[in-house]
Amino acid sequence: MPTYAYACKDCGHAFDIVQSFSDSSLTACPECGGTLRKKFNSVGVVFKGSGFYRTDSRDSKGSSVSPAPSAAPAAPAPAPAASAPAAAAS
Repeated sequence: MPTYAYACKDCGHAFDIVQSFSDSSLTACPECGGTLRKKFNSVGVVFKGSGFYRTDSRDSKGSSVSPAPSAAPAAPAPAPAASAPAAAAS
């Protein structure tokens, strides 16, 4: 069930409440009985707690994923030079 944030227009009291999608919005402040307004966050989902970040599931050694290959292939190594024939001893 989603968590909704409300704020009172009269006294400024702010609170969060868990409500079902089918529940109607609250209209009266529990502190002073004034008019409530629903506050909207910039994101639709808020992840709280552990397990939601990429560092939470990694071991202390680092990533097990190999790095992506580079866009340009490396230049081939030059061929080894042919060795000169050994001079015969006279």
